[in-house]
Amino acid sequence: MQRIVLPNDVLLPEVTRLLHAGETVTMKVKGSSMLPFITGERDSVVLCRAVAPKTGDIVLARLDDGRYVLHRITAIRGERFTLMGDGNLYGTETCTRQAIAGQAIWVIKEGRTLDCTTPAQLRKAKLWKVLLPIRRYLLAIYKRVC
Repeated sequence: MQRIVLPNDVLLPEVTRLLHAGETVTMKVKGSSMLPFITGERDSVVLCRAVAPKTGDIVLARLDDGRYVLHRITAIRGERFTLMGDGNLYGTETCTRQAIAGQAIWVIKEGRTLDCTTPAQLRKAKLWKVLLPIRRYLLAIYKRVC
């Protein structure tokens, strides 16, 4: 099998089109903004259409500036969704419901498939959010160990 790497501005609009058509898409992720739950260049996510996104869900969203992010919903206020990467120490993004292209339903890590929508996974994410004040230190340890 040959690996093809496409720039985000080519790949992600097509992924969005497929998700809106009801398809499921599996893609390898890049970046470190979702550490420790998703590792860029190693893990993949399985995305589906986001029917009723809620706090704690991992979504693929197109921001107002045209960038796409795969981040977790941290708050919902009316039609505005606040997103933050699990690996981020500060800084959030906001988007509208229409800008959410899809929702991650599984994370594929080292051959294991994890359902990221289960109550147990959502509890882990909630605990990680509470640990935000010390996240810098936890991520430093994680990066040295992994």
